[in-house]
Amino acid sequence: MNNQQLFSLKGKTAIVTGGGRGLGRQIVEAYAEAGANVVICSRNIEACQELSNSLKEKGMHSLAVSCDVSKQEDIDTVVDKTINEFGRIDILVNNSGTSWGAPALEMPVDKWDKVMDINLKAVFLFSKAVGKIMKEQQSGKIINIASIAGLGGQDPRVMDAIGYAASKGAVITFTKDLAVKLAPYNVHVNAIAPGFFPTRMAKPILDYSGQKILERTPAGRFGSEDDMKGPALFLASAASDYVFGHVLVVDGGTSASVQ
Repeated sequence: MNNQQLFSLKGKTAIVTGGGRGLGRQIVEAYAEAGANVVICSRNIEACQELSNSLKEKGMHSLAVSCDVSKQEDIDTVVDKTINEFGRIDILVNNSGTSWGAPALEMPVDKWDKVMDINLKAVFLFSKAVGKIMKEQQSGKIINIASIAGLGGQDPRVMDAIGYAASKGAVITFTKDLAVKLAPYNVHVNAIAPGFFPTRMAKPILDYSGQKILERTPAGRFGSEDDMKGPALFLASAASDYVFGHVLVVDGGTSASVQ
């Protein structure tokens, strides 16, 4: 298999949650450009539809579906529409996420629950629904978007969002455990742990502590509009066929540096 074949997604079908903007949009574009049929889903159906239309205008195959990833019935709808439209599911990217900033001892319980529902419970529910199909197919790639915040404690001067950090740490362990469970069926489960990208969700943090973050980032910059594409394509393609339960850190060297 040559390099083009290793990284090609021609004939594959991918679901990307939260795919209408931010990191999800990068991933959707990377997969579509590599030849995949891409299903874009989130609560913001307008953003999903806009991106889907843009891909179709370029001759790519895409479908936009409204979905609250914390609701089983919405997940089932996305899965059913994907199968009806494209016949199979080869790639799932659990990218939808949310956060809530508050001092650790003042974190409202209802906001904790919301963060856990979107960042963790949804990853379980979507992986369960799609994992059954992939197990039957004897093939598939599940990619969970974690965060470097899930790798350890966060300086409150940089990030004071204990629910977010806890949820992403749980996603990392979930990824490793599900990888072990599904590897015998040729289903790969891996994660990406991004650092700081100037997305809409990250904006409050960057406004609050952007300079401190840059000082702790060896690369000296935030993630770009292309920096998520390569890692996401690698884990979705045949190039990663012997990679199971890995957490690929994409953070400009932040987590490698002793602070």
